[in-house]
Amino acid sequence: MKKTNNSLKKLRKAMEKVQDGDRYEHTLGVEYTAAALAMRYGGNVCDAQAAGLLHDCAKCLSDKKRLKICEKHHIPISKVERKNPFLLHAKAGAYLARKKYGVKNQDILNAIQNHTTGRKEMSLLEKIVFVADYIEPGRKHAPNLAEIRKMAFLDLDGALLKILEDTLSYLEISGGDIDPMTEETRKYYSKKKQ
Repeated sequence: MKKTNNSLKKLRKAMEKVQDGDRYEHTLGVEYTAAALAMRYGGNVCDAQAAGLLHDCAKCLSDKKRLKICEKHHIPISKVERKNPFLLHAKAGAYLARKKYGVKNQDILNAIQNHTTGRKEMSLLEKIVFVADYIEPGRKHAPNLAEIRKMAFLDLDGALLKILEDTLSYLEISGGDIDPMTEETRKYYSKKKQ
């Protein structure tokens, strides 16, 4: 997919059709923030915008539909994801980005697939989308948000690690299920920071 202004406009229109109002506003915020972070760190701005626009393209699907997409197309489903199918929006979203929206760029697809849990050795684009999803302007109730927003433009890996730590801390306190990939990603970036 060639990411000209025209194709970004088409993606915006497509997302407006498949997302509710709040989700669409969040999507535009992630697109904007991902573009800003790409400019800051020398990444491809159009790729960042496309990944930001598509990161939640499967978010408004039902749990049943996300499970069906993953099962039908042999996309691995962890125990935590099977128990909490809403977590599959990233994997199902990467599939839809490729099949429905014509994305061929593997880095964009990886950024969509890994924007919730992260992974070891993330590309610059994957880190940008992961962080942009957390700090976009419409986000109001995340721990240490002001600190992480500042950090994101000074130390991307530091912001990534802080988001992972805060997410895991929140899940532990609230009794939520922890995806093993999130813990693995935190350990990887924690060691890298030492």
